[in-house]
Amino acid sequence: MEINPFDGTYFMKEALKEAQKALEKEEVPVGAIIVCENQIIARAHNLTEALNDVTAHAEMQAFTSASDYLGGKYLKKCTLYVTLEPCVMCAGASFWTQIKKIVFGAADEKRGFQNIEENLLHPKTEIEGGILQEECAKLLSEFFKSKRQ
Repeated sequence: MEINPFDGTYFMKEALKEAQKALEKEEVPVGAIIVCENQIIARAHNLTEALNDVTAHAEMQAFTSASDYLGGKYLKKCTLYVTLEPCVMCAGASFWTQIKKIVFGAADEKRGFQNIEENLLHPKTEIEGGILQEECAKLLSEFFKSKRQ
């Protein structure tokens, strides 16, 4: 039996660490990492408040960082792990990166890209949802609950 310490749960925990960094900055706690050949090549979290930029989502930051690391704009051998289902903007950006796979934790029933009938992802991009879903959703729900109080 082969043991792989670098599975989806391991990488989603790393994305959750990024979400925690966002929370500490009073950003919406979404974290993302990009993995290539079991190596994390990019880490990012939401920076929309810090940068005063509505496009500064964790995924967008991760795409830029990974592209810089690889020296090219295509992420054909990479996997994005993100704590929340990407929005339409981030799914559209992922199309242009041609990322191999997207793995997300919590579904976004209001703004997630899967709410759109048309497939926004690159035809070769694989999708997997629900990895550490409860932990990812809890972090977000507690954040928004604290904002309402």
